[in-house]
Amino acid sequence: MIKKKFNNVAVFIEFVASSGLAVFFHWVLHYEEVGFIIFGIGILLSLATYLLREEMEKTREELIRQYHNAHEITYALACVSDPECLAKAHELMTGAKRTIQVLQQGYVPLEETEFYLEAAKGVENASGQIKCVDPISSGWERASLFNFYQSNLHAMERGIQITRIFVINRDALTKPYIRDIILPQVRDGIICRIAYRNELPLASDVSLRDTNGSFDFAIYYDRVVTEVFGQSGKYFGRKTTQPAEVAKFLHFYDLIAHSSHVVSMQDEKMVVAGEVLEGSRFSD
Repeated sequence: MIKKKFNNVAVFIEFVASSGLAVFFHWVLHYEEVGFIIFGIGILLSLATYLLREEMEKTREELIRQYHNAHEITYALACVSDPECLAKAHELMTGAKRTIQVLQQGYVPLEETEFYLEAAKGVENASGQIKCVDPISSGWERASLFNFYQSNLHAMERGIQITRIFVINRDALTKPYIRDIILPQVRDGIICRIAYRNELPLASDVSLRDTNGSFDFAIYYDRVVTEVFGQSGKYFGRKTTQPAEVAKFLHFYDLIAHSSHVVSMQDEKMVVAGEVLEGSRFSD
């Protein structure tokens, strides 16, 4: 406030000085034209210096604000004196840096509840095709996955086509729970395919983050992607709408689909690539 008043006083002094000089030339030296010229130039200079000071003050305030924002965490860490607390603070900072790196890549990290909520939104907003790649695990009966599956069924009632490629090891087809997961989805109208893990390309082959063989992502109407992290951590998965990143997943999906086999159902038995798997059973 004091600095603002000082700038206003400085402008007033400049105006008075130029006006006084103009009056001197006009009344004392009788150079009327020179007096008017000095008066006009003085007003213009006063206005120019006023605007310049205002712009410099705004720039100064913005730079100070940015400086404080950039060093706010540094100042906060400097106030931590206890060694154990300081070590915890640095640990939190390391995690925050990793999260920021994910955000810089155009991905939103999500916890498990947030992940399935975003996935359900993607299904609800879908206007075309939904493409999924999933590893089969015994956790499909969890409430979050059950609710997500129900949103899939509602989407198909609206005419949305859902294709799900299950990534498994070849010998896993003999396990009953594998068939009990796949067959109900075939019956419900989901286009199911099976891809054997040892036949698939690596995520790193198409410039994607290495998921350590998780193969767990979904593409909604070719615009939104959700992916489960291959390793456990603070976040369960991530979401992106960046066209370049979505294009990478579309290419990766095409590679997986090319190596996959169609699944159908015949007399409550699972048929993979035309081959009936004996001993498969279908249960509600």
